[in-house]
Amino acid sequence: MVQEVRHLYDPEWPRRIRICEVGLRDGLQNEKRLFSLEEKLLLLNKVVDSGVKIIEIGSFVNPKAVPAMAQTEELCRLMPKLAGVEYRALVANLKGVERAYSAGIAKVKLTVSASEAHCRSNLNKTPAEIIDGFTSCAAYAAEHNMNVSGAISTAFGCPFEGRVKLEQVDRVVRDFLRLGITELSLSDTTGMANPRQVYELGKYMTTAFPSVRWVMHFHNTRGMALANIIAGIQAGITTFDGAFAGLGGCPFAPGASGNVATEDVVHMLHEMGIATGIDLEGAMSTARLAQEMAGHTTDSFVLKAGRCEDLAK
Repeated sequence: MVQEVRHLYDPEWPRRIRICEVGLRDGLQNEKRLFSLEEKLLLLNKVVDSGVKIIEIGSFVNPKAVPAMAQTEELCRLMPKLAGVEYRALVANLKGVERAYSAGIAKVKLTVSASEAHCRSNLNKTPAEIIDGFTSCAAYAAEHNMNVSGAISTAFGCPFEGRVKLEQVDRVVRDFLRLGITELSLSDTTGMANPRQVYELGKYMTTAFPSVRWVMHFHNTRGMALANIIAGIQAGITTFDGAFAGLGGCPFAPGASGNVATEDVVHMLHEMGIATGIDLEGAMSTARLAQEMAGHTTDSFVLKAGRCEDLAK
């Protein structure tokens, strides 16, 4: 009987999920304390040692706008670039792509908000106008054998508009595809998404655009990030972002508190029997160090409560 129940009701879970560590960029960019170059390098090395294979190491943006990212070039020069590890950086324009190339970064990420109100508030442009500006970025990257991914921020909700319509997100996806960018992230920039919404948007996107490599990025602003990841998995998404210790937030989106903690995601998936290739103890060690450096506690549940498996010892 038990076997019959499991057969009837258990969904098909993937064997493996990929985690991208964004703590060095999205985690640090909104911290009041600026991390030193040495601290960033130490955290990066610990992330690599824990087995993470995709790392967003920083951004090549105007340091006056985001002071925490001012040392990205120096970090690129000092960090070991290991085979099998994907190092990427966020860029905002052609100059950012050129800086990334000069620093030896082979993959860049371009981001635009699906919300017109959010775009106009930050850049006084529409999403389409912003993506049009990415044409030179995509061309330069292609000429220099660089990979490009795209991120769609406020894909689920906007602090100015509220719920973002499917049509708005769909339009941005098609604009990115016209540039030849086929790896796209659906980002819950202000933690407004709920699991049903995530499942429905994710299912639509994976069905309508099966050639796209989909990623999801969640903030835990209202405590729904882990549930949203489960909904994303059920919709067919197998790559998710996380930030060590749950640090982070967007300086351009009011109310965007911390990212979902990488160690919480890894812990949940491992408890479910889903592999990540990441050593949980190593991820927790990185998170503890990040907390110490930040000088405050964070919303990392597994750091507070410990691993489930520890309770049985």
